[in-house]
Amino acid sequence: MIKSVLRGFALATALSAVAFAAAKNPTVGGAAMFDSKNIIENAVNSKDHTTLVAAVKAAGLVGTLEGKGPFTVFAPTNEAFAALPKGTVDTLLKPENKATLTKVLTCHVVAADAMAKTVAKMIKDDGGEHDIKTVGGCVLKAKENMGKITLTDENGGVSHVTIADVKQSNGVIHVVDKVLLPKM
Repeated sequence: MIKSVLRGFALATALSAVAFAAAKNPTVGGAAMFDSKNIIENAVNSKDHTTLVAAVKAAGLVGTLEGKGPFTVFAPTNEAFAALPKGTVDTLLKPENKATLTKVLTCHVVAADAMAKTVAKMIKDDGGEHDIKTVGGCVLKAKENMGKITLTDENGGVSHVTIADVKQSNGVIHVVDKVLLPKM
């Protein structure tokens, strides 16, 4: 009887620890995000990021985003990709457009671990707008309004961070509602 109670207690403690670990991060696309997993390991579980994951695979960036980092990824949702002009995603996913796809995707990645609080401080320190240089060579203009961060791409397109601070083992993901495009 005592062994059964102890086993039950141990099981309850283990389940509570799992629930607590999942609670530290917001859920994304209906999936728990774990700070012990890397960007790719978490992203593949989000039903809102299937297009992004397919694009990352097509561009050959899986190994990079599984790497040590740190990386900050501004992760567009499926809806963000769907809002691009008709046929854009299909065209970008073609093998002959890999360089362009890679450029678009790497304009969503920063070689740093930048939590929203850090980005907000940089915005404030720079007088209301902070330039964020991406690994793809793009410059995003970050602004904050009422606790919400927006990013303006090189074409004037504005994306809103809808879910911030999704901690990863190799950085952080901020979910965004628009694909950020480089000047072409």
